[in-house]
Amino acid sequence: MQSSVESVLNYEILENARLLTAKDSVADRPVQWISVMEMPVENFVRQNEVILTTAIGCHNDVEKFKGFVQDIIDSNASALMIATGRHVFDIPVEVIELAEQHNFVMIELPWEVRFSAIIEEVMKNINDKQHKDREKSEKAQQELLKMILGDTDLNRISKYIQRQLGYQLLITDRNGFIQTESGHTQEFIEKWKNAVIRETFPICKKVNLLNNDPMLQKFSMANLDDHIILQIPVLQISEDPQGYIFVVLPNDLQIGSYLTPFRVAVLEHAATTISLWLSRKNAIEETKLSLRSDFVQEVATGEFVSAEQALSRAKLLGYDLDLPYLCLVGFPENFKELFEKRKQENVSITQWTESMIRYIEEEIYFAAQSLKREVMMTYQGHQLLIYLEKPAEAEYDNVVNFLDLIERRLKNLLPEVSISWGIGDFNKGFQGLAESFQQANLAVDIGRRKKGKGQRTFYRDTRIDRVLLTLAQNEEMKKVIMTTIEPLVEYDKQRNMDLIGTLKCYNQNHGNVSQAARALNLHRQSLLYRLRKIESLTGHSLIDPDDLFLLDLSIKTWEIGVVEHTNK
Repeated sequence: MQSSVESVLNYEILENARLLTAKDSVADRPVQWISVMEMPVENFVRQNEVILTTAIGCHNDVEKFKGFVQDIIDSNASALMIATGRHVFDIPVEVIELAEQHNFVMIELPWEVRFSAIIEEVMKNINDKQHKDREKSEKAQQELLKMILGDTDLNRISKYIQRQLGYQLLITDRNGFIQTESGHTQEFIEKWKNAVIRETFPICKKVNLLNNDPMLQKFSMANLDDHIILQIPVLQISEDPQGYIFVVLPNDLQIGSYLTPFRVAVLEHAATTISLWLSRKNAIEETKLSLRSDFVQEVATGEFVSAEQALSRAKLLGYDLDLPYLCLVGFPENFKELFEKRKQENVSITQWTESMIRYIEEEIYFAAQSLKREVMMTYQGHQLLIYLEKPAEAEYDNVVNFLDLIERRLKNLLPEVSISWGIGDFNKGFQGLAESFQQANLAVDIGRRKKGKGQRTFYRDTRIDRVLLTLAQNEEMKKVIMTTIEPLVEYDKQRNMDLIGTLKCYNQNHGNVSQAARALNLHRQSLLYRLRKIESLTGHSLIDPDDLFLLDLSIKTWEIGVVEHTNK
């Protein structure tokens, strides 16, 4: 147990000392040092230090005495012991009141008590406790070393560290992703995730916890609701932490009292141990993730020579290709914009994107587990590629439920993230996996062009768009479409009248002028003017069914972007 002002006052040598202030706080004031100090204080007093003084420089000057005591208080000393009887006979009431206001411990000593005797007694006690703490910390270090050499899992390592520290931990990677079963409530975990997304954690800004103590320069501290979070970096490579230990403490805890030399030593040993564990784990996981990611990409692009080759690789990686899958392609739309809105400046967009994808992947795996479906996934080329196991029936309902669950959870965690989705059909056989990917890729492309960002598009719903895509590959057809649509495009650019939108609405209302005018919120005569303008610009009649069909076909083809508008 750490020395305190209370334990020091119990020494026989101080039996005649008189406690003047902060009488209820002596048990909470740790004592790590003791020294003699006279004016001026400057920066010679350390935190948790007991100061002995004769106040020789104060004489009868109350303001000077108050200034001296204030400097001691500001230095975060544990207590001030003032020897009275020669230079100071009575401690001024104003000085006592000042100490009481700051809940600072002030003690009056008889002049005959020698400072050297007090220092000897205190230092003997401190050294005895430090020796015991060193023995305990060395034992903890040996135990942690045995664990890492014995290939102990991180949960057991974490629980051992928690027992030594007395409070729960979070052990995370460099992005703040929890690596262990922390024992915290689900509510706390959700708050932690949100804090990581807001970039509250990990604490990137360099703020020393206790500037006067060199042992604690690497520690940082922040608050999360009703907890103090103490952060210790692990696996430092060129000043770049590859993981963190977070100690979750109650808000009313005195950090200076809690961080005893023993606990600091345990945290330092823990950081070393976890750095070794993370190094090994990261090497294994990165290799595994890379292999699984490459496998999914190769399946999608049809790079395997045979189904047997793919099945063999899948088995090694823990995938079951005998299950029926259909493909989904997700395209995150606004990562760059969200990154630019961030406040932190010391994380690259690559690291930030990696963190966002990790959270999205977590929710994808969660949704698959909730629906009891297998999933294969990778993120390459700025898009998510997912193979989702389909049930025997109602395959599209399964996909809808899957995406609904993902988006519902992401809305709470990453409310501003927008993802466009394309969903392929189920195609039998091993080759069907590549076909489903091509369909999903085409569907997301068509959906983004037609519907805008953040929408879902099923391949089965793109039949007319695929017909248009095929037609637009013909150069003669492309020329006809562009010749038809270009006058309207140019006019809309110059006059901002939206003739293309007007014609679409007119067609959707089957040529009924009154209904189209209401839908467009236009006066009937205004709509008729626009329709006449369309006819005059294109040279086509809206009464002639063939002309109307060509106009409609041209607009649909132009909308999905297969025919580019060029200025002549």
